[in-house]
Amino acid sequence: MRMSKRISGFQASPIRRLVPYANDAKRRGVHVFHLNIGQPDIITPPQVIEAVRDYGRKIIAYGQSEGELELREALPSYYKSFGVDVAADDIMITTGGSEAIQFTFMTLCDPGDEVIVPEPYYTNVGAFAQTASITLKPVTSRLEDGFTLPDIAHFEAMVTPKTRAIMLCSPNNPTGHIYTDEELRQILDLVKRLDIFLIVDEVYREFVYDGKRFTSVLSYPEYADRVVVVDSFSKRYSMCGARIGALVCKNKVVLEGAMKIAQARLCPPDIEQVAALAAVKTPQEYLDRVRDEYESRRDFIVNELHKIPGVLCSEPKGAFYLVAKLPVENAEDFCIYLLRDFQLNGQTVMLAPAEGFYVTEGLGRDEVRIAYVLNTVDLKHAMACLKAALASYPGRKDPVA
Repeated sequence: MRMSKRISGFQASPIRRLVPYANDAKRRGVHVFHLNIGQPDIITPPQVIEAVRDYGRKIIAYGQSEGELELREALPSYYKSFGVDVAADDIMITTGGSEAIQFTFMTLCDPGDEVIVPEPYYTNVGAFAQTASITLKPVTSRLEDGFTLPDIAHFEAMVTPKTRAIMLCSPNNPTGHIYTDEELRQILDLVKRLDIFLIVDEVYREFVYDGKRFTSVLSYPEYADRVVVVDSFSKRYSMCGARIGALVCKNKVVLEGAMKIAQARLCPPDIEQVAALAAVKTPQEYLDRVRDEYESRRDFIVNELHKIPGVLCSEPKGAFYLVAKLPVENAEDFCIYLLRDFQLNGQTVMLAPAEGFYVTEGLGRDEVRIAYVLNTVDLKHAMACLKAALASYPGRKDPVA
């Protein structure tokens, strides 16, 4: 039977497609440290679990398509702490940040339209673009430059009559870069001049290191009509499986368009919104401790990677990911080797090949994304596995002298 041309254009997720190898390793009794996926080992705030446990309704009923009002009314005070002035009517609750991206693409773009994105980028955005039948146009950022925003001229060079938006992720998944005020203003000036939109995934805004403060793209009111922000509860409160996110935009035409799609999928899940409402009430002390823990993990893993011959990485400014260049020809083959052929004291590590985080074919082939979502004891074991595996790997490249 014939499948759709659309689905044939999808790639299997580089984050998850090696799971069968990991499962086989576990069946052999090997302990796998999962640094391939952004699943924190941080405990979810207790009141979130209690809210689910105390769910007292006798019917799990349909809710509002835009999300429950109580939850939307609780969010503006949270955003206010980042200097952002939004109202409940500027917020749509979605089934995870993923759905917010899908709604945005479907609302802003027609089939065949284009969205410019710095690469490496969050790989699932590629699947969302395929679903919307749009094309991602890449502008390449480089590890050697700390994955800073490429010169604005490179963005202008990618603009065509089909360009509808530029999409950023800050703090960035997979690189950990945080776009500066200067970088944001350059992009905002460009989208205003071109009369297009800026979409920014700000899911990791809580995780900013080295004493810096996060700047939201929503804090520039003069550009508010062309800015769409994607948000999620998943990482902030370590509740990834709850699948609750938000689309935040002050442009009512955009929200009205997204609402048509939201109504077609009926409503976001009810119990998860109860959990999310409890999460919003989490004390700042919890978030501060989590941020400090991730900063400590970042310092540890960067230091460990720098000790491994032939490995290069930049120091992330935020989020809990980094991209590392390995002394191998093909990082995916090496990641399979880690799971299928290697173990150290009954342990190994799972990484995400980074080639799938690039639009441009061939880039990232010797790179991996590492999610430092485990405690430093586990990270120490995982880095020992990585170092030993690189030393024994038949496809290792010797560093150029």
